[in-house]
Amino acid sequence: MRFFIPVAAALALTACVPVETNSGVGFNNYDSYEVQRARREAELRQQAVPPQDAISDEVVQTPPAAQPPASTQTQTASAGPSAPTTNNNTGISDEQDFDAVASRETIESDRERLERQRAEYVVIEPTAVPTGGHYSGPNIVKYALSTTNNVGQALYRRSKIFAQARYNRNCQKFPSPDKAQEAFLKSGGPKRDPKGLDPDGDGFACSWDPAPFRTARSGG
Repeated sequence: MRFFIPVAAALALTACVPVETNSGVGFNNYDSYEVQRARREAELRQQAVPPQDAISDEVVQTPPAAQPPASTQTQTASAGPSAPTTNNNTGISDEQDFDAVASRETIESDRERLERQRAEYVVIEPTAVPTGGHYSGPNIVKYALSTTNNVGQALYRRSKIFAQARYNRNCQKFPSPDKAQEAFLKSGGPKRDPKGLDPDGDGFACSWDPAPFRTARSGG
């Protein structure tokens, strides 16, 4: 009886103490603990790595200065491979190149080509020198070589009345002194001067000068 009373008191005390669920991991709830731990680790991994949709929706904005000009891209895309250069210039003869000639010519081919050239050779018979046309007017070259006086050295008498005015007016009608001298000789010069082209009487009209023709004859 004495033994039963202490045992009953101990059992009653044990029944009154509440059970602590968080006191530790025992053999009975180990499986549930592993399930909770695996779920917790999965939640942590999902929080650390953002969803794939969030990453794909992000658009990286590139500053305008970093983008290459459109013209450069167009030129790069349109540029094709350059054509290979060739040195086959048909306009330049290689007859002076011994190796090039020896590679395609032989003694027989040279002989045949020489015979063809001789057959095509044509001798042109000399003919008479063509004349200078049918001009029958005064020859100012012949006249220049027949004179010996200088420009301004009077040989013929001329009228002094309005001589300078006629000279200026009439000489302007000719494109050159040579044409004026031809007209002067054709109208009776040098002895006569009806057009007033030689007022000083030297035989030379409108500043015409025989010196170049004389120099050409003397070779100087």
